[in-house]
Amino acid sequence: MIDVGPSLGAALWRKQLDEKAQHVLQEIVAADALIIGAPTYKGSYPGLFKHLIDLIDPHELKSKPILITATGGGDRHALMVEHQLRPLLGFFVAHTLPTAVYASDRDFIDYAVASEHLSKRIEEAVNEMGVFFPGRVPVEYAGKIDIVSCSSDESMP
Repeated sequence: MIDVGPSLGAALWRKQLDEKAQHVLQEIVAADALIIGAPTYKGSYPGLFKHLIDLIDPHELKSKPILITATGGGDRHALMVEHQLRPLLGFFVAHTLPTAVYASDRDFIDYAVASEHLSKRIEEAVNEMGVFFPGRVPVEYAGKIDIVSCSSDESMP
């Protein structure tokens, strides 16, 4: 998660973003893969999230693997990933992974994943992402996922 800064809301065009926001946008389009998530607000993503996406040229996400995620107050928002995020990123011809991850308040205790079902879904999505990066192995540490490179002569972590 990153704060893009106040210029995002005021910019009509990408060139109107301040240096920090332009850097964040460049990091997004330069990434090998993305995990894109949003809170659910009245059944969809928030307007400022959509505004950020609107500042990306469609060709900049083409063929990029993307794991889509969302959070919400309950199960009634779970389809937001399928009915809002997946079509949005489909416009960019991105490779959204088959498994999307949705979580609600009950899935967390003290801001940590507490649901076995959610943990398994995250693991499944990470494994799907791994298909795009042969020769690399996902490694979990301190609740974060990292991708490390492994050559044939290295031992697996």
